[in-house]
Amino acid sequence: MSRLLLRGGRVIDPEQGVDATLDVLISEDTVAEVGTRLSARGAQVLEMKGLVVCPGFIDIHTHLREPGQEHKETIATGTRAAAAGGFTAVCAMPNTEPVNDNEGITRLVLEKARVEGAVRVFPIGAITRGSKGEELSEYGDLREAGCVAVSDDGHPVADSRVMRRALEYAKAFDLVVTDHCEEPRLSEETCMNEGLVSTHLGLRGEPAVGEAIMVERDVLLAELTGGRAHIAHISTAASVDAVRRGKARGVNVTTEVTPHHLFLTDEEVRESAYDTSTKMKPPLRSEGDRQATIAGLQDGTIDCIVTDHAPHHVDDKKVEFDKAANGVVGLETAVALCLDRLVGEGLVDLPGLVALLSANPARVLGLPGGTLAKGSPADVTVLDLGRNRQVDPSRFESKGRNTPFAGWILKGWPVATIVGGKVVWDDLKR
Repeated sequence: MSRLLLRGGRVIDPEQGVDATLDVLISEDTVAEVGTRLSARGAQVLEMKGLVVCPGFIDIHTHLREPGQEHKETIATGTRAAAAGGFTAVCAMPNTEPVNDNEGITRLVLEKARVEGAVRVFPIGAITRGSKGEELSEYGDLREAGCVAVSDDGHPVADSRVMRRALEYAKAFDLVVTDHCEEPRLSEETCMNEGLVSTHLGLRGEPAVGEAIMVERDVLLAELTGGRAHIAHISTAASVDAVRRGKARGVNVTTEVTPHHLFLTDEEVRESAYDTSTKMKPPLRSEGDRQATIAGLQDGTIDCIVTDHAPHHVDDKKVEFDKAANGVVGLETAVALCLDRLVGEGLVDLPGLVALLSANPARVLGLPGGTLAKGSPADVTVLDLGRNRQVDPSRFESKGRNTPFAGWILKGWPVATIVGGKVVWDDLKR
């Protein structure tokens, strides 16, 4: 029987209300005990003094690209990037080629992850066949094969009747419907946020109201159907307000935010001289929108932080700004950015951040983990709050290098990742 003792770290488990210097004993693939002065008999010991020991972080919005786009990322490289970034589990979005709209693709993803994955992979199936927004996928088959939610991420479900049916149908299989909220006619042929910056740069902008319209619709449809709606990568003040009001009415709606929307604005497009690493969907918004997302984290409107990790081949990004692919990589920078810019600046306390990255994502999609309670999966993220490092894309485990944070010096990094009792990433200084 393999045993691992994490000794003397600051253990933070928001789900259990724990924040104290403790030992964590792992036996095989589960947490055996958390306490003081635990016996190390028969166990490998890792000294955690000066480090923070947390339930494994979970990213519920990741693009692994496989099958079909392995030149951008594979399950092997994407999960190594996740491990390097402190994530013990990721949810794989369905916009692969072919789209994950059937049990065959779901099983392929899971088998690849079993053989090649460094961390746990939970597939998300498509809301509609081919993510075309017309005919619903077979949710029962997707659920049985292993999907934990459905989403057409990258494509909004424009037809309100289709979205209503999706919410109703998903209820039968206890699936969350995750929607990419964007009014397609208002975002047609746009490449950044509509505002003074887009006007100055001569780029066609997407108005923030386009997202808010669809968020309002989804909240109302979730209220009508009793379905579980999750708003992907929220980015505008009006959208945050719509979710806040929905929650106040008891609507079963949750939402997420990315680090790039928390820490950057559309000014970054101008300041970076059209760097296509600042191009994504939804686009970087105004300072007012950015502040609203932070307020949403602070008051509990926003449930979790995700990466929306979207790796691209260099050829997809080294083109004119309006022709470049949307998306940035995020698995290897998200945790450090949040430690430096949220915790470091006093915007969110450390237990709050741990909840946003572990317990809350697990709750939103009903995933195992998110706690270090006895008997829970032995998935652990270890943080060094004093570690200073510069973001260097050339050292990424991901195939993608498309990050707007290159060169940033951040304080606080994940230094070890443990999945099922096995150390899958080790950057500890011994």
